[in-house]
Amino acid sequence: MASLEEIRAERLKKLDLLKSKGMNPYPIATKRSLSIEQVLASFSKLEKAKKKITLAGRIMAIRGQGALVFFNIRDGESTIQGLLKRGELAEDILMLFQDAMDIGDFIECTGTLFVTNRKEKTLLVKDWKVLSKSLRPLPDKWHGLQDVEERFRRRYLDTMMSEEVRARFVVRSRVITAIRSFLDDAGYIEVETPLLQALAGGALAQPFRTHHNALDIDLSLRIAPELYLKKLLVGGFPRVYELGRNFRNEGIDMTHNPEFTMLEFYGAYETAATQMVFVEKMIKTVVKQIYKKSLVPFGEGTIDISKKFTVISFFDLFKRYASIEDPEAMSREEWKLVAERNGVRVEPHEGIEKIMDNVYKKTCRPKIVHPTFIIDYPAAFSPFAKRQEKDPTLIDRFQLVIGGIELVNAFSELNDPLDQRARYEEQDKKKKGGEGDISPSDEDYLEAIEYGLSPAGGVGIGIDRLVMFLTNTQNIREVVLFPTMRPKEE
Repeated sequence: MASLEEIRAERLKKLDLLKSKGMNPYPIATKRSLSIEQVLASFSKLEKAKKKITLAGRIMAIRGQGALVFFNIRDGESTIQGLLKRGELAEDILMLFQDAMDIGDFIECTGTLFVTNRKEKTLLVKDWKVLSKSLRPLPDKWHGLQDVEERFRRRYLDTMMSEEVRARFVVRSRVITAIRSFLDDAGYIEVETPLLQALAGGALAQPFRTHHNALDIDLSLRIAPELYLKKLLVGGFPRVYELGRNFRNEGIDMTHNPEFTMLEFYGAYETAATQMVFVEKMIKTVVKQIYKKSLVPFGEGTIDISKKFTVISFFDLFKRYASIEDPEAMSREEWKLVAERNGVRVEPHEGIEKIMDNVYKKTCRPKIVHPTFIIDYPAAFSPFAKRQEKDPTLIDRFQLVIGGIELVNAFSELNDPLDQRARYEEQDKKKKGGEGDISPSDEDYLEAIEYGLSPAGGVGIGIDRLVMFLTNTQNIREVVLFPTMRPKEE
């Protein structure tokens, strides 16, 4: 088998051959008259007309030699067969195709349509020209890229060779379009907030840090747009959303990528309860638009999204899935024992809520398959959620879990500037104690809400995870076009 270097050298010779025959291997434009999808949709009508049409696409297969050469071309949406036949085009043009063209090359073909004896819709080529000569061979048609790391590293080949992978990213695009349309129709306006921030806040995470030379200041890539979006509520915008990238300097696993897509939206005068209803309606609407039905493939079965979503308290999860009778009354040491019994590592600096959360992720969350809202979290779980009036030890927050994946985090926004300052002080103490995932005190944000922040309900939805659920995918890197990767060692 020829090496890559040998194949590339041979293709460079073919490139020179094209040039020597007066054919520009990389022309500016094509005279394509129709897309392949348009041709297939109106094939009978176009065939009867016997009118020449011009198609363009990448050669995906070549069969035959001599008097008959069949090939398939794909233009990104659809595929059609082409036929080069001696007597139907100039002999030198036929020979040039056989001598200079390869699978992977882009070609323009002009001819008429017919159906072969095998009922294959085909373009009988009268003339052709190269649009782009490829210098590297495509992966094997039947096996594609077998190395998973290479699939992610060279996604362009992955999407080229796999219809399933390509379709997954089409679904992703449609999901985002459907969400934007749903929010726009509900009166939300899309805004943009800084990616570079002097102080990365709005979530419990560690940021990526950089330095701006002209201003001579340290900056962080945002971990969340939350604080800026709530400043816009202060500024008189009643409903805002942002759909874009966040960056968190954390590990990579099945549901985490350092660079990820997040939707956050905030509605003045909303609460966690009203936003819970809104989120359920949004998810059901998006599913119906993507699948035209309410059943979503999951594993070997399906999840019926039309049913009313379950609601359960955070502590009741432990009673149901972890056989813990009285989780509310347990001390840190008791939670530490439960964690260790379930193989959850506990660091010396971790508080009780961190241990609780890790135990939940190990023992409870994987068992939640059907859509479930989790409510009634301890106050320490979020420095930005309003305390419940009936029980100030709990916050007015919910999360949505489907298929064992956390998709949504939401709460009634804390708009008491004095309580917010006290919560910030708690976060600062945790940082001094060694915790890295904290939201540091932000005086600029505190000043903003001292002007008055209306009651509001805020929601964050992980777009990558939502697409994982909607495409029956288990790894976040399968739904991110270009996931973060370690550089390949040569």
